[in-house]
Amino acid sequence: MRRSAPQKLTDYLPITFPTLMLGVFFVIPFGLMVMVSFFKRVQGGFYEPSFTLANYARFLSPFFGEMLVFSLGLAALVSIFCLCLGVPFTYRLTRLSRRAQVIWLIGLLGVLSLSEVIIGFAWSTLLSRTAGLSNLFVWLGLMDKPVAWTPSFAAVLTGLVYQAFPYTVLVLYPAFSRLDPSLMEAARTLGASPVRGFLNVVLPAMRKTLLATFIIVFIFALGAYLLPQILGRPQHWTLSVLVTDQAIYQSNMPFAAAMAVFLVVASLVLVAISGQINRRGGGS
Repeated sequence: MRRSAPQKLTDYLPITFPTLMLGVFFVIPFGLMVMVSFFKRVQGGFYEPSFTLANYARFLSPFFGEMLVFSLGLAALVSIFCLCLGVPFTYRLTRLSRRAQVIWLIGLLGVLSLSEVIIGFAWSTLLSRTAGLSNLFVWLGLMDKPVAWTPSFAAVLTGLVYQAFPYTVLVLYPAFSRLDPSLMEAARTLGASPVRGFLNVVLPAMRKTLLATFIIVFIFALGAYLLPQILGRPQHWTLSVLVTDQAIYQSNMPFAAAMAVFLVVASLVLVAISGQINRRGGGS
């Protein structure tokens, strides 16, 4: 059924409140942040109104460019790992009984109730040399002596995947629940193995959901702040950590605003690309 275009002002009432919230909590703060990013920093003070591109020029230096590439790469890796783990997990979850599904979903929601600080220090303990998992492996005879796996890039990646995994499952779950079981049965009837049927039938049917999940997890990981500091070395810190450092500890709000603008623009570009891919997929 084709919807008719709004004919009078009252037809716009349903979108008035969402538009107002979007303007108050996103458009206005983002506009202020863009404005401050062109201001000039004052030594011993805060900043003064001006128009300078020095903050953006500094951000394009090799050091901060490497930090941006590292943050984008880390967010992409977290998204890929979450999809590789979350897709088969969610598919099997939706094939369980309703009672078992509720238990698993409550457990995932329980993980979301944990603060980032608790998750970070819990993984820091598990990956430590004195009280970590390596002691268990030594006791089982799998290792000669306990080792410390944190701070390291692998520890940062593990912590972020653990934190983002519940979001991945909760985004995938509605789509997999509505997936027609006859698709897989038809593939099996035609002689496909379970794995081949899953790869060739289920995943192509879910490509839009997979893309949306990748973007949500990517943006979530791009804003990671505490876990890279707790589980990683300074070279493993994300751009969000540097934004906070410049804004609070260096009192350089214009430069922090310029870096934040880059993060927001990167997220918006990714969303625009996914929307374009979805439109092309829908038209094909």
